[in-house]
Amino acid sequence: MNLDFPLHFDGRGRTAETDDESHIRDLIEQVLFTAPGERVNRPDFGSGLQQLVFAPNSDELAAATQFLVQGALQQWLGDLIQVDAVEVESEDATLRVVVQYTVRRTQQPQVAQFVQGGSRP
Repeated sequence: MNLDFPLHFDGRGRTAETDDESHIRDLIEQVLFTAPGERVNRPDFGSGLQQLVFAPNSDELAAATQFLVQGALQQWLGDLIQVDAVEVESEDATLRVVVQYTVRRTQQPQVAQFVQGGSRP
């Protein structure tokens, strides 16, 4: 078992744990929404995705964002997952990211959606 993210306590008052599948999803979320420079001992960690919430929308920005996110995921989680596709959508102050990936250990394809800011569906 792995520690759940964000860190919290379970119903027994112990540190909450999660299974491998959920742990990988948690790791993806950390890479997506951590800004480079935010972690003291890993200044390159993250994707810088949150900075793009208020950037003007364009096809070029969307393509660059998808490339940036896919690169960050491959760099930090490449030993755990193979990134198959990334879709990034910014609307008003809401950022929606869909990541299609394959877990290397099990070869199971997965799809995870993350929403940051604004209202959640």
